[in-house]
Amino acid sequence: MRILFYLTDTHWTGAARAFQSAAQGLADRGEPVTVVCQEGAAIGELLRGTGVDVVTMPTVGSVAGDAWRMRAVLKAKFVEVAFLHTDHEHLVVSSAMRLAERGAIIRRIPAGGVVSANRSLKLAGRMSASRLLFSTESDRARSAASDHGLVAPLSVNVSALQNARETSRAALGVADDVQLIVCVVDQLARSRINTALRTLALLAERHRELRLVLVGHCENVDDTRMHAAALGVTRFVEFIGERVDMSAVLAAADVGWVAAEGDDGAFACLDFMAARVPVIAERSPLLSTFVPDGIAGVLLPRADPSDTASAVAQFLADDGKRLAMGNAGRTRALRDFSDRAMVDGFAAAADAAGDRTQWAAR
Repeated sequence: MRILFYLTDTHWTGAARAFQSAAQGLADRGEPVTVVCQEGAAIGELLRGTGVDVVTMPTVGSVAGDAWRMRAVLKAKFVEVAFLHTDHEHLVVSSAMRLAERGAIIRRIPAGGVVSANRSLKLAGRMSASRLLFSTESDRARSAASDHGLVAPLSVNVSALQNARETSRAALGVADDVQLIVCVVDQLARSRINTALRTLALLAERHRELRLVLVGHCENVDDTRMHAAALGVTRFVEFIGERVDMSAVLAAADVGWVAAEGDDGAFACLDFMAARVPVIAERSPLLSTFVPDGIAGVLLPRADPSDTASAVAQFLADDGKRLAMGNAGRTRALRDFSDRAMVDGFAAAADAAGDRTQWAAR
């Protein structure tokens, strides 16, 4: 099966990580895999020299222009199945497949996402055979298009984080006596970041060794720094932005705070659990899927920061509780979210979409 992954976003996000892991896993199994991305995209830089064929293609925003360039790639690589995420990517590849007279599309819905049967999706579906790929069974069940839905669960390489703590803390320059909270953020996490900062402000006076590291793709960095300054906690906070070694960064934490949602939030939960780091997050249907409340972490209702500060303070004060929750999280990650499961899901989806009789129906 000749498989293509198309990603127009240049940032290192959970969606990019899912495609990078799947592409590498399928290539390691001997499948011919091509990744199409923009020049300089994080996923392309990570995959070069790994056995995955990386093709750079600029995105100009015109469906017709992008589709014409994609058509050449589809024909040159004899692509049978293409994975993608967005409306624009779906229209581009479906148009290119119509022109190339070959192939099927699998549109991956980010973790916790819902399918919007908009005009773009319907048009793309008429031009090429399309299926939907979800990260959880509950996501598929919520979808109105569940009969076309497939599942590839998110997963993590647990063994890679077996003894990562000391190395990760040294790489970040974190002293042994520092109590480190690592908070994973995304573009929509502003209110949850503010909660983390206000919680830190309430705790900092009694926990002088406390530090908060914010990691992830977020464009509101200046606002975050201003808010930290207004709360008087600037010296306790560091924003390190996107990191392709996200798993290693999270392994340095004493407490993991998940402010992100979607793929970023889901992967954060898995990384923290794999590294034996207890998790704190606001309760949501998605995060509840990964973190058993009271066992691998604490899922909080939307609340006053003083309530959140109380929960975090208990975490920091009770080494035994953190250790027990960390061990429980790692056990869950090993049992339910092994790195093989996601690649198996993508492989099964590719096989299901490779039915050529469905291509001819378009």
